[in-house]
Amino acid sequence: MMLRLVILAPNWLGDAVMALPAIADVRRALPAAHLTVAARAAVAPLFQLVPDVDDTIVLGAGASPRRVDSWAAIGKELRGRGFDAALLLPNSIHAALVASRAGIPERWGYGRGVRCTWLTRSVPRTSGGHQVDSYQRLVAALGFANGPREPRITIPGAAPAAADRVLADAGWNGAAPLVALAPGAAYGGAKRWPPERFGEMAASLAADGIDCVVVGSAADGETSADVARAFEGHGGRAGGLHDLTGRTDLLALAGLLARCRALITNDSGAMHLAAAAGVPVTAVFGPTNEHATRPIGEAHAIVSHPVWCRPCMLRECPIDHRCMRGIAVSAVAGAARRTMR
Repeated sequence: MMLRLVILAPNWLGDAVMALPAIADVRRALPAAHLTVAARAAVAPLFQLVPDVDDTIVLGAGASPRRVDSWAAIGKELRGRGFDAALLLPNSIHAALVASRAGIPERWGYGRGVRCTWLTRSVPRTSGGHQVDSYQRLVAALGFANGPREPRITIPGAAPAAADRVLADAGWNGAAPLVALAPGAAYGGAKRWPPERFGEMAASLAADGIDCVVVGSAADGETSADVARAFEGHGGRAGGLHDLTGRTDLLALAGLLARCRALITNDSGAMHLAAAAGVPVTAVFGPTNEHATRPIGEAHAIVSHPVWCRPCMLRECPIDHRCMRGIAVSAVAGAARRTMR
């Protein structure tokens, strides 16, 4: 009987959220097991919002399978914890090495090539479909029946109140309805709808009495500043835009999104976090494939521009960024208004 299982989480926030239905499948099949998730520091706080998870381990990023002298450090966070099995959601060789060098007797995951060397149960990977389905196909092949496809998180009661305090510090009056904007994207500039269009859209929403709050990491500061300049340039209402870029960790961001009527975003981790929190999302897709990574559910809207070169999956556009520049403000704002709760 399996008592202790560790799941190695994907390394990106959006991917980690899309893995939640598969983790829920495992929990339903093993209700008495102690379920631990091992994740990178940037992703680990997500699992504090997942009741199916009993414990979280933060994995370091220093060791590399390409440097033999660093192999002694691989898997050190998981050693000596008595895990019976490891489920590997990342498809990397490194993830397989982590579980193997930690001495975990059962190691399960998608297998191909040399990675199979470190797996005890290897599942052939099939391509196509949504990323949520890829994770669920893996656990189904391992004997765990699939349940609902929609990722879900549970936000602690104190989180929205903490978000209110941050919003008040940013100038929110506590009464105006809120819409969140996420104009950044970690993958690269090609995924970003022009920030000046986010600003123009925020000015349009402000004219309807809606306050917009800009969210993102500290690395998105320049993009957020461009949004603010465009907001002012289009006559945005004073006090109608609040910049919280770099001021929220993952848990605070979840609480903030729960306060909002909608999120308008590029294809990003915030997109998936909001959808899992039950917030309607309007997502702008350009170089990436909405059929593979769009938020699951009927409450969300996808806006794209049909051009011959998309989805190219490139980090930066080598031509004129037509897939994003062809998307009008009116199209995004209209879609967002239709989804607002």
